[in-house]
Amino acid sequence: MSDRDYYDILGVARDADVATIKKAYRQAALKFHPDKNQGDRKAEERFKDAAEAYSVLSDPEKRALYDRFGRAGLGGGAGFQGFDEDVFADFSDILGNIFGFGSVFGGARRRSRAGAGRDLRYDLEIDLEEAVRGLETKIKVPRHETCGECGGRGAPQDGIETCRPCGGRGQVAFQQGFFTIARPCGQCGGSGRRITKPCPKCRGQGRIATERTLTVRIPPGVDTGTRLRMSGEGEGGVGGGPAGDLYVMLHVRDHAVFTREDLDILCEVPIGFSQAALGASIRVPTIDGEETLDIPAGTQPGTRFRLPGRGAPALDRSGRGDQYVAVQVRVPRRMSRDQRELVERLATLESEEDDEPGLFERVKNIFS
Repeated sequence: MSDRDYYDILGVARDADVATIKKAYRQAALKFHPDKNQGDRKAEERFKDAAEAYSVLSDPEKRALYDRFGRAGLGGGAGFQGFDEDVFADFSDILGNIFGFGSVFGGARRRSRAGAGRDLRYDLEIDLEEAVRGLETKIKVPRHETCGECGGRGAPQDGIETCRPCGGRGQVAFQQGFFTIARPCGQCGGSGRRITKPCPKCRGQGRIATERTLTVRIPPGVDTGTRLRMSGEGEGGVGGGPAGDLYVMLHVRDHAVFTREDLDILCEVPIGFSQAALGASIRVPTIDGEETLDIPAGTQPGTRFRLPGRGAPALDRSGRGDQYVAVQVRVPRRMSRDQRELVERLATLESEEDDEPGLFERVKNIFS
């Protein structure tokens, strides 16, 4: 092994974090891997140096000793003899995935025979009132569940035997250069077993297709984009593994009267001219039912009134938002004779009381 400084070997600063060190090692491993440089002894040595440097610098305790005492602090040299199972796992992640091998070194971990089921997604539409108040509803979810007949094994106990080519390890190993390469067994697919008598109910699959009716409890205050997790309600596990989760994605339908902004509820209410001018008490809709709102005299079109605590509840804390009511002055499309006479009389009075020049007069003066 080289006597070069480990930081120099990987080309990183002495204060580099673990992510930077791992990235540097990955680049070196790709560049100098023997499979890419067959017959090149220098590349092989560079690869070994990089692996030794990574094994030390990725371990906080070893790195601390090296920073303080150099290689002498590692008990006479680190090298591959200092690797533990976690470091082997890092090598498998960094190199095994690149070159398609289960492991690049001997002593590879055995592939798990059981696997967790996939997570599922269910999109659910609800009304605004349901989103604000919360509800309990039922949904039907198509999924694959673990077979109850064989417990997900795909066969009864006497219908499973150990895979002979791999001896039940799920991997077969062969020598390539100075490495022992392990690959998934082609006969059993890495499971280490072979089914001789398939389960009649699931036909050896370990899972069966079904549709399950589930009860979903939606808390008050949800909104479009809220995701509810139902643990263990996803696809059944493979080989007896745990089931995945179900994620219910909520979508709130548009409402004919209300709109929502965060925790606040907004709506528009039409009022007559006389109500805006003289003031009035009107009934306005809220999520909780109708409520009385006092309109003061002289209210202008578009004025917003606040109803405290009539909005949506917060999911992550106590309290509710507010409701805002915007009043729009309604102008009648058709008027009776009496109504028209009253409006004309009002227009005359407004003209007599207006001492300032009108809008058109002011515009005329600008251009004169």
